[in-house]
Amino acid sequence: MQQPPVARAYFALQALAGAVWWILVATVPLVRELTLGGLPALPIALADLPLFVGASALAACNIAWAAWVAAGWTTLVTLAMAAYATVTTQAGWGALAMIAATIGSAIAAIVIARGSFPAHWILLGPLGMREARPATRARNLLATAGQITVFWGLFLVVIPVVLTWFERRWQVDLPVPAAVRIAGLVVLGAASALGLWSGATMASRGDGTPLPSATARRLVIAGPYRFVRNPMAVAGIAQGAAVGLLLGSWLVVVWALCGSLVWNWLIRPIEEGDLEERFGDAFVAYRDRVSCWVPRHVWPRIVDT
Repeated sequence: MQQPPVARAYFALQALAGAVWWILVATVPLVRELTLGGLPALPIALADLPLFVGASALAACNIAWAAWVAAGWTTLVTLAMAAYATVTTQAGWGALAMIAATIGSAIAAIVIARGSFPAHWILLGPLGMREARPATRARNLLATAGQITVFWGLFLVVIPVVLTWFERRWQVDLPVPAAVRIAGLVVLGAASALGLWSGATMASRGDGTPLPSATARRLVIAGPYRFVRNPMAVAGIAQGAAVGLLLGSWLVVVWALCGSLVWNWLIRPIEEGDLEERFGDAFVAYRDRVSCWVPRHVWPRIVDT
């Protein structure tokens, strides 16, 4: 069976990148030091060349089982490299590269096995799409406040602090001017205000909450939703990037930007499909008039209902 071309192209690029990396390890001492530290290159190469480079090349040639070999081996190497970098503070760049390869290999292998990536997996359990039960405005506001507390605590405090710790432990951090941290604080304040405004509008006007498992019962096109269709997402991504600037962590900024891609490519189509199914032409008209990310007009001509 012919495998999806995008997944095959990924494995082709991964095989090429792996081969180039090994050439650089053998010829450029700095690359070897940054990505392998004190690890012996030869025994690692004897296993990695067939199981990573070779298996990725075979997966690119439409051999499905090779994709799982590459993904499995990459995962094992990533765990070992992360542990080594954490204990020794060496080879941090190698650990980061392997984390990226593991994520890419796993996604590509799943696409090869299923024909496409099952985005609905992301919205399972507590994140599953379900309309909120009838409740008072006060109850919806209280539920929204609880959701904001939990999600902001996790995604804007816990995860950034952990990422920053590993970034410094693995010695992959970069110097950041004080002005960048100040800018991060300013952006964080503005984005947080947008997030609170959006959450309050959703709870008070939509008879629900921003969480997919208790989503609004009414179509909300008031408040910040007059300017962009997803102000909560805009706020959250801006907050994540701002926290990265405030902490002086490029890794946290990348984490936030990757989150924006996941949301835009995987979650948004499901969410907007649900809105179109529930609200029909009203949502279609709103979607056609209001941009997802960047306001088209300063004051969109939408009735504030």
